[in-house]
Amino acid sequence: MPADTIPAQVQTVERNSSSVRSDLLAIEEPLQLCLNGSPLSITMRSPGADLDLATGFLFTEGIIDDVDQILSIRAEPKEEENGSGNTSDKVTIRLNPEVAIDPARIRRNFYTSSSCGVCGKVAIGAIEVRPPRRMRKSGPQFRADLIYRMPDLLRRAQPAFDSTGGIHAAALFSSEGTLIGLREDVGRHNAVDKLIGFALRDGTVALEDSLILVSGRAGFELVQKSAMAAIPILAAVGAPSSLAVEVAQRFGMTLIGFLRGERFNIYSGHSRIE
Repeated sequence: MPADTIPAQVQTVERNSSSVRSDLLAIEEPLQLCLNGSPLSITMRSPGADLDLATGFLFTEGIIDDVDQILSIRAEPKEEENGSGNTSDKVTIRLNPEVAIDPARIRRNFYTSSSCGVCGKVAIGAIEVRPPRRMRKSGPQFRADLIYRMPDLLRRAQPAFDSTGGIHAAALFSSEGTLIGLREDVGRHNAVDKLIGFALRDGTVALEDSLILVSGRAGFELVQKSAMAAIPILAAVGAPSSLAVEVAQRFGMTLIGFLRGERFNIYSGHSRIE
């Protein structure tokens, strides 16, 4: 049983019968992020890779420009165990004293749902994208025949989805089609934050040469987070939104949607696709 799942008894009802069976559910629990001793945000997430999630969140929200600005980061133990096997529900982060924090830039509602991180923003102006890294104007080049294969590689590397059918994934690929890293979460924006946080903390992943693939639709926030990390190509198995296309065009990103079988649509930046 994957660590981010929990067993449950369900009754399955069909046309002329019903039966009781065991099933697995994707765990969804709150994680509190505390910055420099003060509460920053609560997000509902799948437990696991919490330090990656916190790092990616700080970066994609524009609170830090580089992982070296983090003085310390740690997962705090739970005061009470709830039976799920998860031992942490809070991450505390301290930044280097010279890091300037703009309260107006990071101001958020204290609660962010797993489904939509942008819904917690207190004002439309707070979703303005200010990438700390420059997007490559040209390249890298990805062959279409390699992109066709990526959803299958993503799907085969999703243990929690196999068990629950209710979890999102984000993965990084090199231009040779190699799977660099993958993270799963009940929230699609959390999965992207975890993945970007992993890459930043690893220190060897060339985000500017990578493609990020997401298992659902391409919403605005996923494009924003990818732009913040200067990832030049975002591909999704589902549809993009109008604002996602607008942001991708604005920052010169390649945006791919409806990646299914040997077919996809390019909404922005077609020059990177061979």
